[in-house]
Amino acid sequence: MKRKMPAAMLLVFLLAFSTTARAQRFTLQTVSDTLSYLVLEDGATTDRWRLLFPVYQMCVGDVDGDGSEDAIVGVVKATRFDPVVAKRLFIFKNYHGRIRAMWMGSKLGGTLVDFRFKDGKVITLQSDGSSRYAVVEHHWRDFGLGFTRFLAYNVSQEEALRSFQQ
Repeated sequence: MKRKMPAAMLLVFLLAFSTTARAQRFTLQTVSDTLSYLVLEDGATTDRWRLLFPVYQMCVGDVDGDGSEDAIVGVVKATRFDPVVAKRLFIFKNYHGRIRAMWMGSKLGGTLVDFRFKDGKVITLQSDGSSRYAVVEHHWRDFGLGFTRFLAYNVSQEEALRSFQQ
């Protein structure tokens, strides 16, 4: 004789072993040239993080390898550790439906020109302040980005751009 599973047990079983996760989505809402909001929608909630400085770029990717997309935001501002107004890189994550800062970098080495996310790595285009450039691959460490390797080093802007765009 076959036994039927009680409805309450079936519901608990389905919830515990469900493979469907709520979809999350980071977007950028620009209000003015010095006010933007990073917005996180996860299907049930919406959270916003105010950015009080120019944002020049945003992309998403799983920076820390936890299976959840993070927001990588390029901002222009001075920091406590580097008082020069320059391009910076901030990384945010979804923590239980709320936006949380993972890293708000003041400097990565050279002068940050551009960035992108590829194959689990943050790729930056950096200048030495004169006419030489580097393309650098970074990985997530316990706290912040760590140097992985140079994809191009001490090259012209044209050569750096070719390497950066590959």
